[in-house]
Amino acid sequence: MKVLIIGPSWIGDMVMAQSLFCHLHSLNPQVVIDVLALDWTRELLDRMPEVNQAIAMPIGHGKLGLGKRRRLGKALQAENYQQAIVLPNSFKSALIPFFARIPLRTGWRGEARGWLLNDCRVLDKHQYPLMVERFVALGHLANSDLPDPLLIPALKVSSEVKSIVDRFELETDRDITIFCPGAEFGSSKQWPEAHFAKLADSLIQEGKQIWLMGSKNDVQTTNNIIDTIQPEHKKHIVSLAGLTSIGEAIDLMSLAHTVVSNDSGLMHIAAALDKALVVIYGSTSPAFTPPLSDQVEILNLNLPCSPCFKRECPLGHLDCLNKLEPVSVFDAIKKLSSAASKA
Repeated sequence: MKVLIIGPSWIGDMVMAQSLFCHLHSLNPQVVIDVLALDWTRELLDRMPEVNQAIAMPIGHGKLGLGKRRRLGKALQAENYQQAIVLPNSFKSALIPFFARIPLRTGWRGEARGWLLNDCRVLDKHQYPLMVERFVALGHLANSDLPDPLLIPALKVSSEVKSIVDRFELETDRDITIFCPGAEFGSSKQWPEAHFAKLADSLIQEGKQIWLMGSKNDVQTTNNIIDTIQPEHKKHIVSLAGLTSIGEAIDLMSLAHTVVSNDSGLMHIAAALDKALVVIYGSTSPAFTPPLSDQVEILNLNLPCSPCFKRECPLGHLDCLNKLEPVSVFDAIKKLSSAASKA
């Protein structure tokens, strides 16, 4: 059996897609899974043992590129895939499997693409409330009950971790707590920089060190956190934002004792590495895309105005995050550490 997966564009969604890959392998250990996705996800897919190869999507996110999709589809005919599973819900994401003439083309109904998919399913959101369930369901017969428990993402780590540590001149003599203070979605998912700084001071005072991780868009945020902490603590905090590739971020995160994150792609990576993880929710909710791990403390004030799912606070106060005090996160870290020591 050879299957082409049309993968999602976001880091967190691609991590959750690994659950589907795991279930396909559990159903048929000989299955060959290729994933068509944007090239920047290649290093993430390389850390999923179930994936045979990543195929670079030559068209940028959100672009139609009909001619390019047709040419790629025709080129993929030679691969003789028996099935395509289309994870995004867009019309354009179903075009390449159609042009590739893959016999079985599976996906959820959406954007009038039913004629492109010959296994086009109507989603029952009550039957499959979680995104990971919706991904896994596409690997089973329509309306099937899913395995319980679901197989959860588990990323493998490169053997080159030490060389990455050396290249960035990182220290590993103190327990490492990683902060992921960014969120591509918008400011309504970002716990305040001052709160991260106060938490960093408390952890460093206890003998920890802090690594700040994120994309180039998070550089200013991480620099502001470093600028805000107590001067004597600055030698125990470092920003890696914008410096690492996805693969390097995965490998370095594998060294962490604890991860503190907003609702972001890095949160899902931490969960897939089975790290002790504290997740801070503001404008969003763990009801649809929670971290898939047992070592998680989810913090959410559950204010009447949240979750609003807006990129910026529509009321202008961002109380859902501003009022979540650093001591609450510190206590959650202690709770996870205590649970781990008793295990």
